[in-house]
Amino acid sequence: MFNDKVILITGASSGIGSLLAQEVSALGAITILTGRNEQRLTQTLDKISGQAAIYVMDVQNLADVESTVEHIVAKYGKIDILINNAGYGRFDSIENLSIEEYERMMDTNYMGVVRCTKAVLPIMERAGSGHIVNIASLAGMIGNAKSTSYAATKHAVLGFTNSLRMELRGRPIKVSAVNPGPINTEFFHIADPDGNYVKNISWFIMQPEYVVKQIIKLLRSQRAELSLPRTAAFGLKLYQLCPRLIDKVAGKWLNKK
Repeated sequence: MFNDKVILITGASSGIGSLLAQEVSALGAITILTGRNEQRLTQTLDKISGQAAIYVMDVQNLADVESTVEHIVAKYGKIDILINNAGYGRFDSIENLSIEEYERMMDTNYMGVVRCTKAVLPIMERAGSGHIVNIASLAGMIGNAKSTSYAATKHAVLGFTNSLRMELRGRPIKVSAVNPGPINTEFFHIADPDGNYVKNISWFIMQPEYVVKQIIKLLRSQRAELSLPRTAAFGLKLYQLCPRLIDKVAGKWLNKK
């Protein structure tokens, strides 16, 4: 199903974005990698044998996003799948995080999704098909200490995704959310520079290859939502039923930052 599909991936210079770009290209997709670091994008591009291209793009810059989408459509004529993956986190207390840090994280993680979606949506509308996949997080479904900024951005992404899915109901454009737990990627170089959190949850952390494999399954099925690891889905349902009890029982583990 990926043959000649134009797949635009934001945040493709590292982590699951980079690996996903390599995997969908191997399946026949025309893979468009975007990010702010041209050198890192080029390194990923060098690992791709199929048809692919890189565009330096900052999701915080609306003109940048719109111009990049215009160039892609001018060259390839369409965008079949948009994967909004760009984002970062920093785990720290509300006292230590500045207002500017809250603003930057929301501008990247949430508004970046909005900007890219608004730029690509008319292209998909004209084509009569499309799939928008937003990489949210388990943090968007359950909060924990030292995550007030990051969790808020992912709550916003998840709310936007669910609302957009309802808004586009009846149209030929699918909308999906992916909610992964911690993944063993460079994300933690910023989020957890001292490595304490990663050490504490080492038994729970997922490998990027597994996550990418599950995302590809979602691209095939076009299901509405995917939470990873699978065991987390049950825990989240339980939390929705009795949040205070789970806060009391599991709070110590959830707050291992």
